Amino acid sequence: MPSRIVCKGTAAAVAARRIRNILGPVMLKGERTCSIHNVQSKFLNTSSGDIVKIGDLSYQLKKPQRPELVPIKHMMDSLPQTVVQHLRWIMQKDLLGQDVFLIGPPGPLRRSVAMQYLELTKREVEYVALSRDTTETDLKQRREIRAGTAFYVDQCAVRAATEGRILVLEGLEKAERNVLPVLNNLLENREMQLEDGRFLMSSQRYDSLLKEHTKEELDSWKIVRVSEDFRVIALGLPVPRYTGNPLDPPLRSRFQARDIYYLPFKDQLELLYSLGPNVAAQRISQLLSVATALCSQESANLAIPDFPVDNLASAVKVLNLFPMLTPQQLIRRLYPYHVILGKEGRTAVEGLLHRFELVESRESQVSEVVSVESVSTETTAQVAVTIRTAADNITFQVPSGVCPPCSPHRSSGFIKIPTHSSLLAEMMQSHLVKDICLIGAKGCGKSVIVREFADMLGYTIEPIMLYQDMTARDLLQQRYTLPNGDTAWRASPLVSAAQEGKLVILDGIHRVNLGTLAVLSRLLHDRELSLYDGTRLLRWDRYQALQQELQLSDEELQQRSVFPVHPSFRVVALAEPPVAGSSTQQWLGPEMLTMFLFHTVNQLGKAEEAAIIQGMIPHVPKAAVDQLLQLSHSLRQTNDPTAQSLASSLSTRQLLRICRRISQYPEESIAHAVNKACLSRFLPSLGRTALQKYLADCSIQELSQSATLHNYTCTVQNGILTIGQVSAPVFKADEKMKVPDVLFYENKQHMMVMEDMLKDFLLGEHLLLVGNQGVGKNKVVDRFLHLMNRPREYLQLHRDTTVQTLTLQPSVRDGIIVYEDSPLVKAVKMGHILVIDEADKAPTNVTCILKTLVEDGEMILADGRRIVSEASEMSNVIVMHPNFRMIVLANRPGFPFLGNDFFGALGDIFSCHSVDNPKPEAELAMLRQYGPDVPEAILQKLVAAFGELRAMADKGTITYPYSTREVVNIVKHLQKFPDEGLANVVRNVFDFDSYNKDAREVLITALHKHGIPIGAKISSVHLAKELPLPACQMSGYWTINQSGNARRKLLCPTESHKIDIKGPVFLRVQPYDIERHESRAVSFTEEHAHWQIPMNEVNIICDVTTAKDVIFVATCNPVSIYAMKEKANTLHCVELYELFPRTLSARQPLITVAPLGEPLDGQVILHEEQSNTVLHLDLVTGATRRLLFTEDKEEAAHKTSQWWSSKKGQVNQPNFKMCREFSQKNWLLFYKEDGNQLEVLDILEGQVHTISLPINLKAVFMVAEDRWLLVENKTNKKFLLTKPMHMGAEDSGVCQLHTVTEEPHGMGFGMSSEITIPQEISSAQLSPENLSAVLDQKIISPNRLFCDSSTYARVIVGFPDLMSPNEVHTFKRESPLTDGRGVDVFFGGSRHIGPPKRMNCVTLLTTNQVVRALQASQVPLADIYPKGVGRNTLSRVCNELNAASVQRPKCSTQSCFSLHYRFSSPIALALLEKSPAMFSCTMLFIHHMIKTLPFLCTCPIMSLYLSAAACSG
Repeated sequence: MPSRIVCKGTAAAVAARRIRNILGPVMLKGERTCSIHNVQSKFLNTSSGDIVKIGDLSYQLKKPQRPELVPIKHMMDSLPQTVVQHLRWIMQKDLLGQDVFLIGPPGPLRRSVAMQYLELTKREVEYVALSRDTTETDLKQRREIRAGTAFYVDQCAVRAATEGRILVLEGLEKAERNVLPVLNNLLENREMQLEDGRFLMSSQRYDSLLKEHTKEELDSWKIVRVSEDFRVIALGLPVPRYTGNPLDPPLRSRFQARDIYYLPFKDQLELLYSLGPNVAAQRISQLLSVATALCSQESANLAIPDFPVDNLASAVKVLNLFPMLTPQQLIRRLYPYHVILGKEGRTAVEGLLHRFELVESRESQVSEVVSVESVSTETTAQVAVTIRTAADNITFQVPSGVCPPCSPHRSSGFIKIPTHSSLLAEMMQSHLVKDICLIGAKGCGKSVIVREFADMLGYTIEPIMLYQDMTARDLLQQRYTLPNGDTAWRASPLVSAAQEGKLVILDGIHRVNLGTLAVLSRLLHDRELSLYDGTRLLRWDRYQALQQELQLSDEELQQRSVFPVHPSFRVVALAEPPVAGSSTQQWLGPEMLTMFLFHTVNQLGKAEEAAIIQGMIPHVPKAAVDQLLQLSHSLRQTNDPTAQSLASSLSTRQLLRICRRISQYPEESIAHAVNKACLSRFLPSLGRTALQKYLADCSIQELSQSATLHNYTCTVQNGILTIGQVSAPVFKADEKMKVPDVLFYENKQHMMVMEDMLKDFLLGEHLLLVGNQGVGKNKVVDRFLHLMNRPREYLQLHRDTTVQTLTLQPSVRDGIIVYEDSPLVKAVKMGHILVIDEADKAPTNVTCILKTLVEDGEMILADGRRIVSEASEMSNVIVMHPNFRMIVLANRPGFPFLGNDFFGALGDIFSCHSVDNPKPEAELAMLRQYGPDVPEAILQKLVAAFGELRAMADKGTITYPYSTREVVNIVKHLQKFPDEGLANVVRNVFDFDSYNKDAREVLITALHKHGIPIGAKISSVHLAKELPLPACQMSGYWTINQSGNARRKLLCPTESHKIDIKGPVFLRVQPYDIERHESRAVSFTEEHAHWQIPMNEVNIICDVTTAKDVIFVATCNPVSIYAMKEKANTLHCVELYELFPRTLSARQPLITVAPLGEPLDGQVILHEEQSNTVLHLDLVTGATRRLLFTEDKEEAAHKTSQWWSSKKGQVNQPNFKMCREFSQKNWLLFYKEDGNQLEVLDILEGQVHTISLPINLKAVFMVAEDRWLLVENKTNKKFLLTKPMHMGAEDSGVCQLHTVTEEPHGMGFGMSSEITIPQEISSAQLSPENLSAVLDQKIISPNRLFCDSSTYARVIVGFPDLMSPNEVHTFKRESPLTDGRGVDVFFGGSRHIGPPKRMNCVTLLTTNQVVRALQASQVPLADIYPKGVGRNTLSRVCNELNAASVQRPKCSTQSCFSLHYRFSSPIALALLEKSPAMFSCTMLFIHHMIKTLPFLCTCPIMSLYLSAAACSG
């Protein structure tokens, strides 16, 4: 169709006027260019030779010496006036002998203008594409070796200067600034000193010397003439505005500049009209208008990259064939603004599209490729592609590969879905006119789509993995040595693919440096390329024209280093989306936009993704697929950046891997698979919380603990390896010396990791193990390979690892560079397991080349060999062994690991496993094997301390994540050298932080907390001062009366009835984290450990008791129950506020706790002493029940439970008491002060046994399970309640009461007529050894320990089992203890309270100790302090103790809870009320115990001190 002429009144002129009115200032630049008078170019043939005239300028043509170096077929059929003006200006500078610099926006126009001028003037060209890798040798001379001799070969600049050619330098802004100044003297004076000794001299000076000297003389001086026809044409971008290095001022001053801007609007419009005759003129003008507007200065001010105007021609060709395409779709292929711009930029572009009426509501009508049929001829390879549209099927021809095309969607690895079918159809359209770039997130299916695209067109794929440090030589040509030592150049796979017509996949174009990728600009735009060895690749039609013009054969042209680019050659680039606004990840700039047509691989819809998964893995459960898709799409669609970062770990590739695993192992937990894929263990706390929230929202739950517990052991039987529940055959290795064998102690956690690894290994996956340092990654892998009997190749990466060293190891042998296979290549050849260690230390742009090896089974080595997955007819290939696997080890990303984010870059192509430090139980079991002779207590301290340090590292409190490796080294040291102290050995690990004050303080605090005495000294022993006890004396006898009259009088009837249960009411059981602090880290005292419980500052502790290893604490303001295990880090609390509301009354409920035994473990009985309220509480479920003994008592309890409203005069009313000595057997005893009944509560039977007594009670002591000591009120007489002596009475349910008579040992004894009032009587007896130590004689007899106010302790020998007189042995005090009154520390100094409501006295039978809390005034300071201390000092100390004891404690919100382990010799100390010095250092909280209701309780191996007040003791 004839092109339209632009003149007044034509459609183009009308469109131009319209756009001029809209754009205004945007068009000024183009209008100035077009306002120049018309200039014509003519070609004249005269007798003196051919002449080219451009306007008034003439140029005499010369015959080229190397006509193949003259550009061909660059001239347009009709030159726009702007181009003619540029050519005229270049001719002016050429006639003046000046070098020129063509500057302008990105695109091929500048190069096209230069090549048109060179073609017009028949000038030979030396072309160099500059990059950041360009060096001086690429411009001047390069050393080569021929026949064992090194010599210099002239490069482009020297060849152009000596042969009179035009040197074209493209991309000056890409070169390093210190490289190009080597040309300064050549540009200025046409002189240059060469490395081989020659000197280039300007033609004028050389000719003048030639008049005085002969040519032989000049040659002997190594002077070389620079041709007068030598010129330099530089092509570059303006910097700033575009990215690059600004010109060096000395270099810039040597050029004459010309702005080569885009063609004027009218010229562009006319060109586009000629390319799209079937497209409406208005549509073309609108597209060009948008392009022009986006290239304006206003758009640049908004940081919007330039529109690739030069690509409009390709878009119009597509639009000419497919007029149904919407303009917005076409613009997105040219200018994917929805990907490269932020929100403001997208809004600006969409506003511009609305302004030019280019936004249409209708969607794409291109559906899918219907058929692909071969229509190849002898010279061209093409296929006819038919695409279905809404209106009709459209058939067009596109280039194809040399293989037969395949029907659409016939590949077994490609599942047909509408989104991908439409994308393939769009790619076919773009393939017609230009190279393609696919943009999509990791794992979205880009590689699969490209393979399907290549199969449909019959292309052979050439995958090339790009990386950041890739150089121009890696892309084009690489140097190597021949077997004789000569140097040569080897074409890269890209160059070979260009000559053979393959489809090149540039994978990871977003990673490569733009300065390196720029060397491909000419290949992508013009299909031409100049290589380092002088070889030139020409576009197919230009090669044909050159061959026809010169009448040369292919062999003759190849001898001249000219080769054609195959017409079917195409490039498909794969990239991840750029990050808008990022300086490093915004790779898609104006220059890159000119190279490709872009297609975005969008995230699939839920239905389409489900279709792919179920098509690829037909046996996967549909419910699992639905849950995974719901999770992944929830993460992708949210605006939360934390959740979006998680979505990248759940790409389609990862979902397929998870479903493949679930299909093979149905018992697999979906939550476990997701956590493994996301490496949730190493996520920040915010990301981990977000992931757990989304998992819960999608009803994805972890399997219960019982479901995950099974036998995690490994066995090898009959050639079958079984790890956990997964089995695999043991491999029969030929090279057994490469099978690793390492010392490995099995633990559950590592076995779980190996079981997961075996599952993925059997599925054919490559493995990635990520974890902190020292967690056992290498040991786990070596043990795994040892069990499987698999040979291993080991490769350790580091900072200086390159792609070449990763694949080959160069060495010099006999003067020849020889490449030896790296462990990677060996493993591929032999089918070994390649273990890549420290993968995060190498740059990710290096390790990314593993992607093609893992995904496609292909890799190109530095020596030109190629790894392929299947046998091929190609030469120089290595076929990958089917047994080859890769296991990669890396540290977790982030600080303090100074590595790269390997998981973020390549994590989705591996099956990922997180390896963490073993759990405390597993770590302890492992340490026992490393140190069998190390004491268990030390191992437990190390495990606890390092566990806390790791938790602190996870929280960011400390930076270094302490690992199992450090603990193992400590234990090994202690095992070998047991005499060295723990504090000295741990310094082997912690001395690294000895110069960091903050870190040192944190570490010391943590270690001290767990009892590791780092920093302690030998003198740091502060035990209480021991004072001698008085001599043990026999003070009397206890006689149990058994006379007949007494038996008849003191029979006690018993009644039984069922209890009434109200409830249950379920209360909340609130867990709290608590920390155990070892107290013997710095100084050795009686205190062993303490905790801090989360109590309100006004709360009061009223009871503490223990059951096995559980500690129960009761408080009364408000009423709460706390329960914790001694070794646990969690405390559980139940608030009883609703049952005991807080009031302003002075009276507080007095709660007693009784823990129950089997089968009621974890349950307690609560007793309120004033109201006699009895509650049964389950601390696991929170179920609370009220136990009512009788109806009368329920009514009475209802009346008396109003303790909060009682008057002041009712304060001293009798209380109800509970005896809990045998609560572990699930029965309790209740009585009322001054009452005459005992109530025995049997929890299991649900019965109450009421015993009526003939006396009024003051106290009850359960000295044995069937013998109770009763104290009568007022008279203080003692009675022993036992079972009846005759069967008849026993059957009648009657108990017998015996009187106990106290008789003095002698008349002179001081307590002959005094009746002792017991404060505490032990319910068990001293052991024979302890009893013998007390009495200083060998004796075996029943006994009880008796405590009262007038003695340190009494031992009643024979009581309560023997009815004969029982001897009483006494440690008598000099003066009895008195009950005093003091200030109430809770309500302040204005209120006083009476004697303590509970006696703070306990007996420790295993250690022969009695522990009692004393008032400050009763501390024997004179005995504690040296005799030299004056009375005034002692008085001051006593006053300070009293002042401290009445001062209200200061705290924020918590109270201090301290446990003190008391150790002493049972023989030396016998019965000892430990040193009073202990009281002086702990008087503050002990006095608070006396004054504020708390009391002392016992534990089988320790004495427990509890601070009621908010003080730390």
